Amino acid sequence: MMCITNAMEGCRVDGKGVISKFMERNYRHFNAAELLGAAAAYKEHVESGGKMLLAMAGAMSTAELGISLAKMIREGKVHAISTTGANLEEDLFNLIAHNDYAVMRDYRDLTPQDELGLMEKGLNRVTDTCIPEEKAMRRLERELLPIWKNAQEKGIRAFPHEYIYELIRSGKLSKHCQIDPADSWLLAACEKNLPIFVPGWADSSLGNYFVAEHIGGTIKNTQIMKEGLEYMKELVGWYEKESAACKMGFFQIGGGIAGDFPICVVPLINQDLKRSVPLWEYFAQISDSTTSYGSYSGAVPNEKITWGKLSPQTKRFMVESDATIVAPLIFSYVLGE
Repeated sequence: MMCITNAMEGCRVDGKGVISKFMERNYRHFNAAELLGAAAAYKEHVESGGKMLLAMAGAMSTAELGISLAKMIREGKVHAISTTGANLEEDLFNLIAHNDYAVMRDYRDLTPQDELGLMEKGLNRVTDTCIPEEKAMRRLERELLPIWKNAQEKGIRAFPHEYIYELIRSGKLSKHCQIDPADSWLLAACEKNLPIFVPGWADSSLGNYFVAEHIGGTIKNTQIMKEGLEYMKELVGWYEKESAACKMGFFQIGGGIAGDFPICVVPLINQDLKRSVPLWEYFAQISDSTTSYGSYSGAVPNEKITWGKLSPQTKRFMVESDATIVAPLIFSYVLGE
């Protein structure tokens, strides 16, 4: 594990904002020091020309991480994203239906009957936030279906995020926009044409809807939708190209498939393809899982060395905290705020 003092060398300079100075003044020990070390090393990595892949699990889009992540993308601090299908769509749900969300601050006290009442009102709860079925899911589905049908008619094949990019660029969502577009990470990613990898897209709301339209006969050919293995092939090409010129970093929020999928690309290339690419040179994970060598989400970074994903020289950090709290802090530090 990289020593916190080494991670911070050369980082105490003039020109930092209030948040960065507060963190350097107060976050000196234990988990706070790990957070600062991860932030300082991230900043050093990208400012020295390194590329950073962000792996995002959890319900971070509904938690409105876009407020800080969109700025990271626009300022060139994130160069690719691996995310769940839920985070991909929920950033747009928030964009077009934010004013219709219901916030339940007493969500811990809800009874099963209370939960049923929310469902009957078309409100899908994510912790303290209820996403309105009609104004979010159905509205977005109605805009995407013609794009999918057009692809079917023309024999086009594309990835889930590419269809969403097409919808964003069409301008059809502008009339529904309910938040500042600057706070949407997906709009920022579209502006940059950022590579996005979405493993397991089929278990998202939009993925479910796509399957339903296929079973119902509207979408006759599921092959218009690239996903899964083709995303991995795309990731291989991206990593080989970028790692040939830049040091590669991996910043992971949460666990699960969003992180497990992209980090496998290095052993895939080196061990299965028998080519040669450098390992990730920076790795940080924000996790609230119980530390455990028997789980993907809870395993400490050192375990990834045995799988050929990281090296003993990789700068490695494990921040054990709530990502909704610490991710914006890390991003603010990287941005010099």
